[in-house]
Amino acid sequence: MLGKTLKVEYRRKREHKTNYYKRLKLLKSRKPRLVVRIFSRHIITQVVEYQPTGDRVIVDFNSVKLREFGWKYSCKNIPAAYLTGVVIAKLALKHRVKQVIADFGFHPAVKGSRLFAVVKGAFDAGLNIAVGESMFPNEERLKGQHIESYLKQGNFASKYQFSRFKKASSLLADFEKIKQRIMKNEKGK
Repeated sequence: MLGKTLKVEYRRKREHKTNYYKRLKLLKSRKPRLVVRIFSRHIITQVVEYQPTGDRVIVDFNSVKLREFGWKYSCKNIPAAYLTGVVIAKLALKHRVKQVIADFGFHPAVKGSRLFAVVKGAFDAGLNIAVGESMFPNEERLKGQHIESYLKQGNFASKYQFSRFKKASSLLADFEKIKQRIMKNEKGK
């Protein structure tokens, strides 16, 4: 008795790491991709170019490296995502990459999310990205006003919640200082 032939899918598809249908659509644009991956404690961004032998990473930046510019706050919130986008754009422009296409992988594209905060940062720093501006978070959220107003209320679940934020001076002022340092390409505290 003849059985059915078992078709084994690609390993990365089985492991839910690559959506090949979406990847093919992105590669047909023939533009470098701004890859954004959000994890529980940080955000990783890369500018990746397709090569037949395998993708080539042109530049990459992890939001944890914002600490080198003096960032004292969480590396996964919307202001950190925006600053990460600014840095990756500055690095990409140094490598003569001017136009990219956004690649979010399996992350859903939600209006006003951290994904679009990264894209907004890259867009503001000079990268040309095809995206509707209605998807970007508003300016108050990009600068962290929503976080600072919550901190001023002081209704926390425990004394340890936001302990790093309580020690820092002002999120809005620090955000502007760090953005200026990134634009001038200065590191330091």
